[in-house]
Amino acid sequence: MIRHLYVHVPFCLRRCNYCDFAVQAVPHAPVDAWMRSVTSEFDLIAAEQGWTARPELHTLYIGGGTPSLIGGAGLREFAQRLGERIELGPGCEWTVEANPETFTDDVAQAWARAGVNRISLGAQTFNEDVLRWMGRMHGADGPARAVAAARNAGIENFSLDLIFALPSRFQRDWRYDLEAVLALEPEHISLYGLTAEMGTPLGRWVTEGRESMASEDEYAEQYLLAARVLTDAGYVHYEVSNFARPGRESRHNQAYWNGSAYVGLGPGAHSLLPPLRRWNMRDWSAYREQIRQGRLAVEGSEVLGPGTVSLEDAWLGLRTHSGVALERLSERQLSLTRAWASRGWGVTQADAFRLTAEGWLLLDRLSVEIASA
Repeated sequence: MIRHLYVHVPFCLRRCNYCDFAVQAVPHAPVDAWMRSVTSEFDLIAAEQGWTARPELHTLYIGGGTPSLIGGAGLREFAQRLGERIELGPGCEWTVEANPETFTDDVAQAWARAGVNRISLGAQTFNEDVLRWMGRMHGADGPARAVAAARNAGIENFSLDLIFALPSRFQRDWRYDLEAVLALEPEHISLYGLTAEMGTPLGRWVTEGRESMASEDEYAEQYLLAARVLTDAGYVHYEVSNFARPGRESRHNQAYWNGSAYVGLGPGAHSLLPPLRRWNMRDWSAYREQIRQGRLAVEGSEVLGPGTVSLEDAWLGLRTHSGVALERLSERQLSLTRAWASRGWGVTQADAFRLTAEGWLLLDRLSVEIASA
């Protein structure tokens, strides 16, 4: 029985210029159609898996897209429908993502009454020029207003996202953004390096030579600066991209990193029901029609064999501050970790080896090396 559930809201007022997520820009989110679709998908999965009781969730995460577009009444209605199918376990972490421009006092109050106890806010930057270039609809003061709304509603556990490694022509003051986010005193901070994905406006601009990305040196410099500033401020760098006050780590994301089973509902959502991993159609209309016809909207799947499991175990272990247990490593792998440590890429602590911030910059490469050693 699953203990972790992700629900995707695929709607935004506008698609950001760098976004490659499964989202659709709409003037008004079709909330009822979305609720019918994702709850019907849950019913199909429950029948497929032969669940005879309602799962008791340890974590529930509603992401997007822009979940705040479903509003306060929409989320309360969804909570009621979902509550007919699941139970929230004691201390369940219920996170909902929001954009500052649509996370109002009314929405925050309604979400808190529904049981939401954690908010993830997309701040990205406090630079007005960069926000406009990104296609973001909130101003530099938007995150502060959203944080105040959360706190006024009694939701003290919130996370803020920032994007680094922007095109150098903006001369964005990265340290200023770090200090601005710290001034809001969030419980959790996530950092994402900007990438130019094919099919996005940014990807086209880079291909056409109309935009240039930050260099590898700039990327590394900004990442390492953030690691120093945030850890000096008392945050635990508990995963390659994530920082938290002690005890405020994202339990939902940790479930992904430790290989726990989970179900994802909605367009583009992934599920892991070991040894099977599968993912849904990304297009909202195609997904909705498939579910309406009583069929799961699966676009692809894979059975995880021993080789894949070995590589992913290494990658998932190395990406967190828990690291990889020494007892699981062969002598060749232990020799490799000692070589990494001599270069400042990792440290051996107690019975595990973990990467440093410098090592996390090389995560993909090092994971392949240790899995094939």
